Amino acid sequence: MDTAIELEKYILAHIDEQDPVLQELERETFLHVLRPRMLSGHLQGTILTTFSQMLQPQRILEVGTYTGYSAICLAKGLADDGQLHTIELNDELESIAQKYFQKAGLSEKIIQHLGDAKTIIPQLQGPFDLVFLDGDKRDYIAYFDLVVDQIRPGGIILADNILWSGKVVEKLDEKDEQTKGILAFNQKIKDDPRVSQTIIPFRDGLMLIRKK
Repeated sequence: MDTAIELEKYILAHIDEQDPVLQELERETFLHVLRPRMLSGHLQGTILTTFSQMLQPQRILEVGTYTGYSAICLAKGLADDGQLHTIELNDELESIAQKYFQKAGLSEKIIQHLGDAKTIIPQLQGPFDLVFLDGDKRDYIAYFDLVVDQIRPGGIILADNILWSGKVVEKLDEKDEQTKGILAFNQKIKDDPRVSQTIIPFRDGLMLIRKK
């Protein structure tokens, strides 16, 4: 018996049922989009929703929309008049995300931006209560440097994939710029006196960063 697989099945059987809209979005992503494993998925989605509902944020920033799964999960916790800004580089994914934002009844709360997050973030006005980083791992430090001053004290940054399939503890391939980016980011956050942080070691690792 594969204990890890059985534990995941057990966890999924004991958390809230997956939203039908998210279930449909997940199915379409796996059928029609490259690298569908980039999707947050049900377990991570419930965690994102729970964090957002606890904070009841007025403004959320997401870097890396993909097909919109995580944006929908995060937007469920927004204050009544809150907004979520989400940034995606790949314009071929825009229509899928937009379709499901509408199906979820969240299209008025979610504002889509297409392009390089490093260019778009400075154009957005803070403060943000919650930021979710799930873009190019080589640019995590750049994203952090751009958003940290736009986050209110006590605000939260969630950074995805910070264990990077275990590569953070394996012998480093000097050509692997993605892993280098994650390693540098993790160390930078550890050393930054403006924030406190912990790591949630599920899936590919989620770092919870709180601005002091």
